[in-house]
Amino acid sequence: MRRRAVFAGAAAVVAAGATGGWWVRDRPAPAASTHQAATGSVAVVRADLSTTTRVTGALGFRDTYTVFAQGPGGTVTGLPRPGQIINRGEPVYDVDGRPVRLLYGNHPAWRSFGAGMTAGADVHALKENLVALGHGRALTVDDRFTAAASAAVRRWQQATGQAVTGRVELGAVTFQPGPVRVTEVTAQLGATVSADPVLSGTSTAAAVTISVPAGRTYLVHTGDKVTVTMPDGAEAKGTVAELSAVAETTQSTDGRPPQPTVTGLVTLDDPATGSDLDRAPVQVNITGKSVRGVLAVPVTALVALAGGGYGVWILADGRRRLAAVTTGLFAETLVEVRGDLHEGDLVEVPVG
Repeated sequence: MRRRAVFAGAAAVVAAGATGGWWVRDRPAPAASTHQAATGSVAVVRADLSTTTRVTGALGFRDTYTVFAQGPGGTVTGLPRPGQIINRGEPVYDVDGRPVRLLYGNHPAWRSFGAGMTAGADVHALKENLVALGHGRALTVDDRFTAAASAAVRRWQQATGQAVTGRVELGAVTFQPGPVRVTEVTAQLGATVSADPVLSGTSTAAAVTISVPAGRTYLVHTGDKVTVTMPDGAEAKGTVAELSAVAETTQSTDGRPPQPTVTGLVTLDDPATGSDLDRAPVQVNITGKSVRGVLAVPVTALVALAGGGYGVWILADGRRRLAAVTTGLFAETLVEVRGDLHEGDLVEVPVG
């Protein structure tokens, strides 16, 4: 009845972002041979740094649903149209002139509802819907089909023009996890109800499917916050909700060799955002680790030390000294450093 929506994503491009700035100033260079690299200087800055993974994605909807007919059969006499949104209590399709109505629940009905039935989670779901539809006054929502439940069913039946019996026959309702946005109608008017699907649809909550290169998945984690740039340039906030544990190889569209990627799902803080842009391409910036107010230098300022680790050349009073540093978070152009240096110190970097 329910499966995750999967849309094709494009290859990801990984980058990183940082707040704070730095600048390059030419310093008087000593006479050098033609083999000496040109250098300049930059100031050590105090900045907020973060790693950002940029990937492309596709707008879609969080869940997909398949609606099957149940019950004794009959003739299909009414069907919805693709794009139609069906909410709780509304008709989904008609059999023998009687609407089959939508109720919310995570499991399909497998029996009729009526006096004498055994308790079960399906009864609990029916009662929840009767209350939500305004017919459950004095109704305790539990797993038992009581006389109060039968009375609530009668009120619902009378309000919706059904035969008032106090029972809900198998096939009179279809349980789906939420509102259904119809994407495809597979049944035909006049056909006899069968085991084949009547229609398929999606939820109405927009989501984004992303593809992350398998070699970059260490940069993306469930729970990471994201910013989604829509086709019109607007931005929406969201969260990485799922990341597959299995990589799939897909053929690129630009002729490059197939690349293994991992599919992820991003949910949006406002599920209605972009709900009218099904399958539209978007850019997703995923924020990973972040640090605030740290000392930072350009990555190019780092030099490898003979004994391991990194150092930077500090320039002061026309002299240069090598200071060992401990590196922290690497962003796109800056890296967090700790050691014998201070904000505003000049460090050497290659230029040109």
